[in-house]
Amino acid sequence: MEPKAILLPVCAQVLLTFFVWTYTLVKRITAIRRSKINPQVLADEPTALKVFKSAIHPADNFENLFELPVLFFVAAIILVGTGLTDGPYVIGAWTFVALRALHSAIHCTYNGVTHRFYAYLLGSLVLWAIWARLTFQLAIG
Repeated sequence: MEPKAILLPVCAQVLLTFFVWTYTLVKRITAIRRSKINPQVLADEPTALKVFKSAIHPADNFENLFELPVLFFVAAIILVGTGLTDGPYVIGAWTFVALRALHSAIHCTYNGVTHRFYAYLLGSLVLWAIWARLTFQLAIG
């Protein structure tokens, strides 16, 4: 398999991050316009929390997209650099991205904590499996 095949799910993960960023931005701008306040008053955290109430979950999700996905990005770079990319890694990568997208969709909409947790857990396990296999392959090398 072409080593670059792992980069399409990486691009999809970046695109997901862009969508959540855009969604958060739109929710925040809408909240500011609706409240008709000077944006400077948002420097006060209690005020910001009140105004941005509808954007809290998307903003939290945006932060989440810079946690575990960082390990995904690093693994992808290592896979491309070592030429170890194969079908199981690409399937794992797409599965991870799909579960992150599901997690984001839940978090940014109805925020069902149990549903969100399962999407997070499954995605995490896929990522840890990628890392376990990669570590093993590098160790036996």
